[in-house]
Amino acid sequence: MTDLPLDQVRTLLAVVDEGTFDAAAAALHLTPSAISQRVKALEQRTGRVLLLRTKPVRPTESGEVLVRLARQVARLERDAYEELGLSGTGEPTRVSVAVNADSLATWFLRVLTRVPEELRLYFELRREDEDHTAALLREGVVMAAVTSSPDPVPGCSVRSLGRMRYLPVAAPGFAARHLDGPLEQVLLDLPMVAFDRRDDFQDGFVRRLTRGRSSASALRHYVPTSEGFVETVAAGLGWGLVPEAQAEPLLREGRLVELAPGRTVDVPLYWQQWKLDSPALAQVAEAVTAAAAQALRV
Repeated sequence: MTDLPLDQVRTLLAVVDEGTFDAAAAALHLTPSAISQRVKALEQRTGRVLLLRTKPVRPTESGEVLVRLARQVARLERDAYEELGLSGTGEPTRVSVAVNADSLATWFLRVLTRVPEELRLYFELRREDEDHTAALLREGVVMAAVTSSPDPVPGCSVRSLGRMRYLPVAAPGFAARHLDGPLEQVLLDLPMVAFDRRDDFQDGFVRRLTRGRSSASALRHYVPTSEGFVETVAAGLGWGLVPEAQAEPLLREGRLVELAPGRTVDVPLYWQQWKLDSPALAQVAEAVTAAAAQALRV
């Protein structure tokens, strides 16, 4: 088995993080030529192209594997120094996590309060749709993620968190104006609210309710924040699938009504993290699991 020189792996990570060979050279106090030679040597050793020489540079699929390795090694090194009392800097430890917007708005932030302060952790949260958070794990951008995929990313462990329930809702005035026939027919042309142009969630609900027919509505509002999404629906601009935790208070206040009582959508959520014996990640995973147990459905 061919060993991977850690100085070359760390250099690859620096190029990816900094975006250019020149910037990586400045960060590592080396010449651009030395940076280029290390990357080329690593590519020769692995027999793979690891970087796309774009601006900024991007790792190939093989490069992502080594970038993830470099971040994991750096994480283990920091943990080891701290356990040995050799860190010396007193700096807090970064924990990067990808989380979907609805979890951020409803339950995930409670996690931060459950992590012991003496660990001196700080969180870098990356907001991403639950269908796409796993990609950030594969790229090595984050250490852990709340995802809808039960299939572990290579090098990661996975555990079930529970199910987030969504309700199809609209403002009472909106429903009174538009619901003038069977919901299966009306819903096809109903003005809709979506998170962004990748959001197929509402469309999926329409297909299930109408046995495969797609929404024909040309009137869609794109609102890329969880709180803004709910307020847009409550304002009467369109219907949408809203997390149960956000919908229930507005249903009680009469600001929202259910379009299809009893027709809900449950999204299973999972916690994926690097397979590292890291005290920081272990504490965060424990806090996430405890918070999810209180907030999500089994």
